[in-house]
Amino acid sequence: MLIFAIGFHTMAFAGFDEGLAAYDAKNYKQAVKVWKSLADQGDAPAQRALGFMYENGLGIAQDYKLAVEWYRKAADQGDVTAQRALGFMYENGLGMAQDYKLAVEWYRKAADQGDARTQRALGFMYKKGIGIAQDYKLAVEWYRKAAEQGNASAQFDLGNMYNNGQGVAQDYKLAVEWYRKAAEQGDASAQFNLGNMYNNGQGVAQDYKLAVEWYRKAAEQGDASAQLNLGFRHTDGQGVAQDYKLAVEWYRKAAEQGDALAQNNLGWLYEQGQGVLQDFTEAEKWYRKAAVQGEAYGQRNLGRFYRDGKVVQKNFVVAHAWLNLATSNGQKNAGEERSAIESELNADELIQAQKLASSWKVGNSIADAKPQKKVQAADKKIPEKKPSIEKTSKKTAKASNQAGTKYTSCQNSCTNGNCLRTFPDGKQERWQAPQVFDPFTSQFKWDTSSCGN
Repeated sequence: MLIFAIGFHTMAFAGFDEGLAAYDAKNYKQAVKVWKSLADQGDAPAQRALGFMYENGLGIAQDYKLAVEWYRKAADQGDVTAQRALGFMYENGLGMAQDYKLAVEWYRKAADQGDARTQRALGFMYKKGIGIAQDYKLAVEWYRKAAEQGNASAQFDLGNMYNNGQGVAQDYKLAVEWYRKAAEQGDASAQFNLGNMYNNGQGVAQDYKLAVEWYRKAAEQGDASAQLNLGFRHTDGQGVAQDYKLAVEWYRKAAEQGDALAQNNLGWLYEQGQGVLQDFTEAEKWYRKAAVQGEAYGQRNLGRFYRDGKVVQKNFVVAHAWLNLATSNGQKNAGEERSAIESELNADELIQAQKLASSWKVGNSIADAKPQKKVQAADKKIPEKKPSIEKTSKKTAKASNQAGTKYTSCQNSCTNGNCLRTFPDGKQERWQAPQVFDPFTSQFKWDTSSCGN
């Protein structure tokens, strides 16, 4: 559970090492015994260590309230790691009522002592306006303090601020500089974004080979977005030899992590028999996984399967509903296909199809809308899998991972994938659109339909 390094190697009272040796040997009960004796004498590192043991239930029953109690004792003595941990407990409501303002207060105490991880966490709080007024300039200030100490996550965050022009003038070259610092430390998200900068020629000369190189580094660490982009590059042969088998391999890795675009593209390769034996059943399976997540191409492709009776029983009502959803999600060609099959529906069936689409929710298949009129070949419900979050921003460490407002609609203004979202409440956000493979034109396009979080 603990995100922060507990700093066990900071010793005050003689005997702390005895507890540390027990901890390293996984003799947690003995470690608790040693540290409890020292903590009762007022030793701050032992108090912090005891808080850690209570928080994680090591050698003693898990108890967040007692964890908070011991963290507070150490934090009040100025122990920076305990201050950071106490901020985490307040932010997440562990052992006490959730209180973002107090989380910020304790993060600030640790940050003012120069703790890079807490400086980064405080930057995140300013960026998101959690427990404090949103202030991009102060977010940049704290990210920079941490980044200049070599904190890779803060370097990534600072790169994002320059990339998106938040709190600083937009500067792709400086974005690249900070992404590179983080990427060279092995930060997968920074590697992915650096790949994007080379792919798009932003802040550096466009270089598909270097884009692929950085995508691969991130992909090999399990980054689903990078795996998706490697699939793209092996499909179109930019920066790497065209190889549908490798495209299938990388799409599958991302698809199995729940990436909706990868699921759609893997379905397309199965349908076409490229890089894999043609298999309509597998194609339908992956299209459905993408469709239930709200991915427009997957919805369109699943609608085609119902329209044509491919694997599933032909059903124009369900086909119309899926194509309707794809159209509402920005897939323009789906609108033409939806209109083309309306002649196959009577008035009641058309109303039914519209109800199916209007009552559909992410994570459900069409049949789950429970229509008034029975639909042929009803879909099976597919368990929801959360899609990968586009990597124009990165969740901070668990200490700062809070969900923001979720928007269902927005307006996007984009130039070559560099986009500005405007939400109904007037809030604006810059973001980098991903590229999607349009199986109908065999071309890559910018997917600018997302409203994010």
